[in-house]
Amino acid sequence: MSDTPVKQQSTAAFYGQAVASFAVAMTATAIGIFRLDADAWVRSFLGIAVLYLVTSAFTLAKVIRDRQEAGQIVSRVDQARLEKLLAEHDPFEKI
Repeated sequence: MSDTPVKQQSTAAFYGQAVASFAVAMTATAIGIFRLDADAWVRSFLGIAVLYLVTSAFTLAKVIRDRQEAGQIVSRVDQARLEKLLAEHDPFEKI
């Protein structure tokens, strides 16, 4: 059975790019809503809608990541079982 842990890490550049992209998008959206020629309640509604969309996107990303990680664990358990069966199998043993 292999003891090599499955480790998937993104690079610092990818992480930095993702954070910078998120910051630019949120800033641009906030400026756009603030400068919108509409009543305050319309701008407030759009601000709340953007915040709701962002939190929903984070939740969806977490759920997808958790499901993928659970699949990896099941896959590793199945692989360990297969390796154990193959290690215990003796093809020259008489039936």
